[in-house]
Amino acid sequence: MDPLHIAITIGVVILATVLDRFIPYILFPSGKPIPAYVQYLGRVLGPAVFGLLVIYCLRNVNLLAWPYGIPEAIALLIVWASYLWKRNMMVSMAAGTILYMVLVQTVFVA
Repeated sequence: MDPLHIAITIGVVILATVLDRFIPYILFPSGKPIPAYVQYLGRVLGPAVFGLLVIYCLRNVNLLAWPYGIPEAIALLIVWASYLWKRNMMVSMAAGTILYMVLVQTVFVA
């Protein structure tokens, strides 16, 4: 890339970032109530994204071959239990990820 293309790319990235930050304040000013559909999306999109994340993470698990999905099942149980305990999705995801990595690299080594 020549310097002009680099400058244009940086400018577009800056513009997109600024617009991304300011558009919600323009569309939904503080004096107006938030539309019902936006409130609905705020309630359902978070759990939907995490559901898709779980499906994506489990897409290649083979229940018919060693280790039969055991490390994934253990990690899922830890995520579920730690979420019920702490009610913090980030802590739960971190606990499950760390446990899964420990299991597949030390206990369930192929």
